[in-house]
Amino acid sequence: MTTPLQQPDEILRPAPIRQTIARLRSRIEERFPGASLVKVACGLESLGEQTEQAVDRLGRPLWILRVSSVLAVAGIVGIVMWAVSHSISTAAGWRADVGELLQSIDAALNELIFLALTVYFFGSLETRVKRRTALKMLHRLRSIAHVVDMHQLTKDPEHALHTIAPTASSPERTLTREELVRYLNYSSEMLALISKLAALFTQPLQDPIVLDAVNDIETLTADLSRKIWQKITILDMYRAPAPVRQSALSP
Repeated sequence: MTTPLQQPDEILRPAPIRQTIARLRSRIEERFPGASLVKVACGLESLGEQTEQAVDRLGRPLWILRVSSVLAVAGIVGIVMWAVSHSISTAAGWRADVGELLQSIDAALNELIFLALTVYFFGSLETRVKRRTALKMLHRLRSIAHVVDMHQLTKDPEHALHTIAPTASSPERTLTREELVRYLNYSSEMLALISKLAALFTQPLQDPIVLDAVNDIETLTADLSRKIWQKITILDMYRAPAPVRQSALSP
């Protein structure tokens, strides 16, 4: 769903994101067949499809809620207006004193306040229903971001650069330096795609609570990715130098 200020080429589309996730899952599976990171990528691919469906639903109006809200508000408005007019006309018909008339006016104001709250409740009902759906999906994206981080926690560059004697409780480390760099790169790409999936929810909804939740996920994935790139930087610093090619004229 586009806003009047958005152009078609400025919209973040879910289909290319989902395709990128599928391609990333294939790359991980081809590079590290049987690795647990493949399962995480499969879960992210499934979550990407569900996100696409959820964003499409959020961009459509909920006509059942809209019609029901209009009918409910119209009925309540009629009842309240009848009660207010009946109260004031009755007080005036009885030639009530000033005190009774003020009480009738106060009761009418209370009815109008109740009416305003009712209109606000039904008017924001669709937004609140959509917000709950978006927050559920954002919670799942936040959870899978932490799962990605758990998989890279034990990927210590020191063990790939130096021979360190393992202890009885040390995790199994079988990746070479080059494989570890690819593994960390894949993890960083997954975090970036999680951030993009979260950003999709800001397009059909301009709800501040949803926007705050999306910003939190973007901050989380950026911080986790920063830790991963610190490890990649360490591995790149200790990259073995390329062999010097001998000149054909050298003896």
